[in-house]
Amino acid sequence: MTHWIKRLLAAGATALALGSVTMAVSSPAFAKDDAKPAVTAPATAAASAAPAAPAAPAPVANKGDTAWIMICTALVVLMTLPGLGLFYGGLVRSKNMLSVLMQCMVIFSLVAVLWAVYGYSIAFTPGNAFFGGFDRLFLAGLTPESMGATFSKGVVIPEFSFFSFQGAFATITCCLIIGAFAERAKFSAVLLFIVLWFTFSYLPIAHMVWFWPGPDAYTDAAAGEAATAASGWLFQMGALDFAGGTVVHINAAVAGLVGAYVIGKRIGFGKEAMKPHSLTLTMVGASLLWFGWFGFNAGSALEASGGAAMAFANTFLATSAAVLTWSLGEWMGKGKPSMLGAASGAVAGLVAVTPAAGFVGPMGAIIIGLISGFLCLWGVTGLKRMLGADDSLDVFGVHGVGGIVGALLTGVFAAPALGGTGIYDYVANAVAADYSIVGQVWVQAKAVLTTVVWSGVVSFIAYKLVDVVIGLRVPEDAEREGLDITSHGETAYES
Repeated sequence: MTHWIKRLLAAGATALALGSVTMAVSSPAFAKDDAKPAVTAPATAAASAAPAAPAAPAPVANKGDTAWIMICTALVVLMTLPGLGLFYGGLVRSKNMLSVLMQCMVIFSLVAVLWAVYGYSIAFTPGNAFFGGFDRLFLAGLTPESMGATFSKGVVIPEFSFFSFQGAFATITCCLIIGAFAERAKFSAVLLFIVLWFTFSYLPIAHMVWFWPGPDAYTDAAAGEAATAASGWLFQMGALDFAGGTVVHINAAVAGLVGAYVIGKRIGFGKEAMKPHSLTLTMVGASLLWFGWFGFNAGSALEASGGAAMAFANTFLATSAAVLTWSLGEWMGKGKPSMLGAASGAVAGLVAVTPAAGFVGPMGAIIIGLISGFLCLWGVTGLKRMLGADDSLDVFGVHGVGGIVGALLTGVFAAPALGGTGIYDYVANAVAADYSIVGQVWVQAKAVLTTVVWSGVVSFIAYKLVDVVIGLRVPEDAEREGLDITSHGETAYES
């Protein structure tokens, strides 16, 4: 055991060192928050000048917004622990139940710490179009008085609340991946892969899609151009992703699918029955995911506002619509609708509405849910057969297909003519009048393609590195006996 632990630590240290060097080359020098511009005139000249107008007071966070974002953060944590754990755990065989729960809990904790050490800084500080800088490395300069921007001019929230909210997103994204290769991967290999993938896929995609200087930077046309140029690459392009269709779902789904190919199929796949051991737990997990997803989507408004309320309603409606169409599709195709199908349909609707939640109207959300229910059902049946991978818990069929459908349809139903919000012009302080559905769908497609390629390449390299260092897969006898006993020395159910 000590042998592979030493190898794991050495490999992790090497990967982080390489990542630090790479990103240091492309990031600005560390800068404190209180850095001042250089003085360009003698002090005596400044003293003799006319007295300047008093500076405007710094914005103060509203207690309602602060409370809202902290509650939403707790809801997102609930999505992973216990929501995703129970959803995935119920779908595996009983001999692997605890291994799934253990992976969720430890990955959650690992990523939370990495988020504080370097993840938040790389994702959400100025750097270049692909990586942030080191301004918040080890949370340097982050204090209770630090404020972060929202989507309204002059409105801020404590930066600690934004840090925690986005950290909860990072944790659940990494946990989503494990469902694709459940029941056969080494615990140590999973952890090392997550460190590499989080560093080189999640963080840059989050920066590309979500980083911008905030609305207060858009004071006039020239300032607006400069602010956009300082933003992430996909944000500059105009990609719309309210709560993580690309950053979370497509990103994780591609990583999972690549893992299913690289690690290989489970022993007996296609020959032995591999039925879920507890659809009751899967139903409980899906329900907790739905409940927590209100924080995931509505919280992404960053304010307790009408926009948050609309995202909340859209999450409510799209999910319900997807349950209906998935169940209907099963009823038509198999003669009976299933509980597993209804739970899967709920997750499909949640995934698909995620990028759209704050941009589309309620009727658009319902249509997105209806379409995603049917297409994700095809994703776990027809598409899965075409791909030929043993994606154990249908991560790509639900999160990949649902994320792609939702991202593309966001471009359609965000149109004001179809009840959407359009694109807000922070220079004119009004919704832009020239929304193009075709143009926006093309932008959304480029964001999807970028995420697929980036995550696919990073994932493949990361899996291969892990395989060389410690191996990806448990021995055949351990897989047959079950990972609960062989990896963790315990069982979920005592006879």
